[in-house]
Amino acid sequence: MGWRVTFAAGGLCVVLAAASSGVSAASTDEEDLARAYGGEEMVTLATGRRQALSRAPSIATVITADDIRAMGAVDLDQVLAAVPGLHTSYSPLGYNPVYVMRGIVSDFNPQMLVLINGIPATNLYLGDRSQGWGGMAVNNIARIEVIRGPGSALYGADAFAGTINIVTKTAADIGGTETGARAGSFNTREAWLLHGGRWGGFDASLSLEWRATGGQKRTIDADAQSFYDARFGTRASLAPGPVNAQRDAVEARLDLSRTDWRLRLGYQGRRDIGTGGGYGQALDPAGRGGSDRINADVTYDKKGFSDNWDVTAQLSYFDVSTKYDLTLFPPGAFNNAFPTGMTGNPDVYERHARLSAVGVYTGIARHRIRLGAGFNNGELYKVRESKNFDAIFNPIGPVIDVSNDPSLVFIRPHNRQVVYALAQDEWSFARDWSFTGGVRYDHYSDFGSTTNPRLALVWQTRYNLTTKLLYGRAFRAPAFAELYNINNPVALGNPSLKPEAIDTVELAFDYQPTGDVTTRFNVFRYEMKDIIRFVPGAPAVNRGGQDGHGLEWELRWAASRSVDVKANYAWQRSTDNLTDQAVAGAPGQQLYAQADWRFLPGWHINTQVKHIMDRVRAVGDSRPSVPDYTLVNVTLRRKEIARAWDVALLAHNLLNADAREPSPAPGFIRYDLPLPGRTVYLEVRYSM
Repeated sequence: MGWRVTFAAGGLCVVLAAASSGVSAASTDEEDLARAYGGEEMVTLATGRRQALSRAPSIATVITADDIRAMGAVDLDQVLAAVPGLHTSYSPLGYNPVYVMRGIVSDFNPQMLVLINGIPATNLYLGDRSQGWGGMAVNNIARIEVIRGPGSALYGADAFAGTINIVTKTAADIGGTETGARAGSFNTREAWLLHGGRWGGFDASLSLEWRATGGQKRTIDADAQSFYDARFGTRASLAPGPVNAQRDAVEARLDLSRTDWRLRLGYQGRRDIGTGGGYGQALDPAGRGGSDRINADVTYDKKGFSDNWDVTAQLSYFDVSTKYDLTLFPPGAFNNAFPTGMTGNPDVYERHARLSAVGVYTGIARHRIRLGAGFNNGELYKVRESKNFDAIFNPIGPVIDVSNDPSLVFIRPHNRQVVYALAQDEWSFARDWSFTGGVRYDHYSDFGSTTNPRLALVWQTRYNLTTKLLYGRAFRAPAFAELYNINNPVALGNPSLKPEAIDTVELAFDYQPTGDVTTRFNVFRYEMKDIIRFVPGAPAVNRGGQDGHGLEWELRWAASRSVDVKANYAWQRSTDNLTDQAVAGAPGQQLYAQADWRFLPGWHINTQVKHIMDRVRAVGDSRPSVPDYTLVNVTLRRKEIARAWDVALLAHNLLNADAREPSPAPGFIRYDLPLPGRTVYLEVRYSM
């Protein structure tokens, strides 16, 4: 592994050396002006209004569409690799992404809130993005804002370890028509069309994106059925065998705006979703899933609604369904108790309606007061299940539909209403000092109420140094599976659960020693309590907590007129209070570096290196520690060929590292979850 790090670091040094030698004075006048006068990054997620990143009362990262294109990312998860302290791991269940922030990690990842244009993409059943999420195409993303740390004072449930807001492109962002295609490894094909302009008096944008892939084929050497084969003396396991990572995806979005009104419509469809490492942690090469996500929202945003008041009101609707055809264990499983395989097909259908109103009052000198209220209604309105086993996993004969059988179905329909109110004051109480205080109250129909405050003190210490002291509390609402699961002895629900809670304190410094260098450094400490855990043979419980602390550092350096360098490092230590041991699966250290070199007119090369270190096993998991790994990605791009064409060659995991993410304890997938090897794409874009 060490030689890979050395090789990658050497590649970055070559880029820097070329810059300092004057080889690359080929950046255009427009690029030079943008670098000199482009201004500081702006963030909206911290307080609900646009403000400079250095002065925002939060620890935040902003990634723009230009950043995404430069790094050659083809999926959201690859973009998030650039965020300090955020690591994307994977679940064996469909290889769904698990966003690990600051050592906070769980099977279904409900502690990370993902928003699309400010609206939660969360489902009720598991509290995550649903098992059919599988990432998101990036061609229509204008920017991604990430808050590290609690955000419940503004965004409510699940803004716990962090919040990710994905902002899609408007007509102004597209400014014409763009079409493109990408093809490469694993029989991957992708095409997209974006258009933005005026239509019938509206500013209108339309995006269509399609992607199909056969998925990586790295081998899983031993799985859960291998374990049971050893126990029963059978040979039913399909391991060694390849990961089942195929997937087809379609995304379509329409954005219409006029004066103070905006309408957004969206669709995300997933078909032929592979089962990854298997939903029973046993290989399932024939299993498939599908998902449909439909969203609609209308927003009224009036600046100067009346004297000293700005007003925003929003109504949104979100419908999500997931459907699966799964073989949990292969034919012959459990000493041939299931001669045709242990089959389970759980489908869930949800709909969410949300209404909110926010008023911002600026009639008091040096104060900006935000008042808001809202109502959310969520329904798990339909459940379908067919299977060939009973509530304690004994065979029941052929596969039958158990959707209406309360003694066999995994959950029944339920609904949830949430009423909330929030208040926030941004107070510039002295020269170079500002204080932000906020609180949000949420009342849930199924588990009661929770109140979550935030406090932030920001000091412009010098003209080029900002100091921040932050405190926040956040909560994670129990998912319906944790509250209402039935007929599953290893995951029974408990309607008496309380929400998980976290208190976090952060100290941060934003320093710009020269016009070419910006560096940010922060330390944090948090305490989690009332962690929700499934207990085999008993209902889920709130039990124990987790303490964590760490630091994050990042650097941006305009090394020359033609070279930009970004780097970050994160270190954390988190402890499970029940075992007094380090939390399993989360990286103790992460290192990321990126260099972008414009070496000839129109030519760019971008190199990224990410090194993941120090992941430990859970208590009772006797396997060796999870190996560290290093990924190197390189993108070579030729821009503005005949003014309209861009061509790029993308190489991910260029050195073909054997990178793996930890499989759950006790280690049925013994050698962990392999990530894709070397992956190469050719990309073509046409803009007009």
